[in-house]
Amino acid sequence: MTQVVTLSAPNAQDCVALAEIELCGELMIAAADALEDRLSADRIDEVLNVRTGHGPAEQSPSIPRQGRHRV
Repeated sequence: MTQVVTLSAPNAQDCVALAEIELCGELMIAAADALEDRLSADRIDEVLNVRTGHGPAEQSPSIPRQGRHRV
């Protein structure tokens, strides 16, 4: 008898894991491009598109796109 594996739609945990992987990738790209040894807290916030409460509120994407960093 042959077993058939069915793939279900991604669940919430899959979506969270994928978002975390994307964020880690964004940080790695920023760290590779940085001239200093470490990223500053402000630069990390900028890379992750975190609102710090300073300035106008912007709509932040749920999953950042790495394509904008590639040449």
